[in-house]
Amino acid sequence: MNAPRLTLITIDLSFHAASAAAVAAVLERHGVAVEERRAPHERAFELLAAGQGDMLCSAWLPGSHGAYLAPIEDEVEKLAVLYSPYALWGVPDYVPAEAVAEIADLKKPEVSARMIKKIQGINPGAGISRFSREIVSRYRLDEDGYHFENGSLEDCVSAFEQAVARRDWTVVPLWQPQFLHWRHRIRELADPENLLRGPDQATLLIRKDALARLPPAAVNGLRALRLGNRAVAWLDHLISREGMTPDAAARQWLPSI
Repeated sequence: MNAPRLTLITIDLSFHAASAAAVAAVLERHGVAVEERRAPHERAFELLAAGQGDMLCSAWLPGSHGAYLAPIEDEVEKLAVLYSPYALWGVPDYVPAEAVAEIADLKKPEVSARMIKKIQGINPGAGISRFSREIVSRYRLDEDGYHFENGSLEDCVSAFEQAVARRDWTVVPLWQPQFLHWRHRIRELADPENLLRGPDQATLLIRKDALARLPPAAVNGLRALRLGNRAVAWLDHLISREGMTPDAAARQWLPSI
């Protein structure tokens, strides 16, 4: 009898790769062969809907990815909540909290005069990108010269780390968990209007037709999988800054569960 095979769709960012590697390691422990396919946010859900993948790691629900999941929600099962992510706007901790405590403080003349006005984000389909554009509009930050720009993850990370190296005041549109938090102290700005939507649940999805092909022990292993924000940030750091492969990082962590 041939071993079951699954195609795992991973949203193409390093911390998603970190959690996907843990999912794949659990499956492989139970004799399931895994092929991984990476795609940007919206495209990942399109592939799942088209049956070009069996699982997706992971949907941030309900805020970031709920709209992408809605058309196929009846076709999939939510297997496990892997961690509890949330979007944020943050500043380096050397920016005084008495000067910048919440998003609205960015408009203070003395703050605006010091802040880097380019807010460097990631790809347009990410929840943090959509939320950041709303923030700029709602607070009319463009009137003070601020502008949000999409780019790659490396664009976002490099802009922040270069600003920190110069001790510049800067805003980073980020999320938890993410590898920057492992090395840097980033203070979150209060979001009283909840434009960043609050915490999501990073949910492992599987098509119902694929679920039927899995051995019960593999299903139980996935249902029991809990990573947590700190573990994902650490795995992301190992992959993105220590040069480990996602598979090697996951196998280093998995013996601890």
